This record gives sequence, C-alpha cells and structure tokens, in this order.
Amino acid sequence: MTVEKDKELARRGRMAAIVIAGTGVFWILATIIGGQLGLTQRTRALFDLMALAGFAWAVWMIYQVWQLRQSDKG
Repeated sequence: MTVEKDKELARRGRMAAIVIAGTGVFWILATIIGGQLGLTQRTRALFDLMALAGFAWAVWMIYQVWQLRQSDKG
C-alpha cells in the first residue's frame, strides 16, 4: 500500500467518524430542543429521519473505505 493511499484511507475514515459524531450530536440536540420547544411529533420524526440518513451515509462511507482496503490486498 502506498503512502498516498494510506493518507486517502485515513482521510476518508476521519470523514466518516466526523459524520457519525456530527449526526449523533445533531440527533441529541434535535431531540432535546424539540421537546423543550414543544415541536409536533411529525417535526421531530423529520429530524429522526435526517439523522437516519446521516448514519446511512456514514455506513456507505465506511463501506467505501473497506472496499479500497480490500482492493489493495490483491
């Protein structure tokens, strides 16, 4: 594995970690603030779906990193 590929894998891994952490913080804050502001269940469900999309995107990013690592083994 070259140094450039190592750096690219590390960068993609850090980006996936940032997306996961950011989505988690967003979800927690949206839940707390939504409860305090008395938002409707429909609006709060929208925030839940947004968080679900963020986590799904992070899983996709992790899958891409895994694929890149697998391509280097062969």
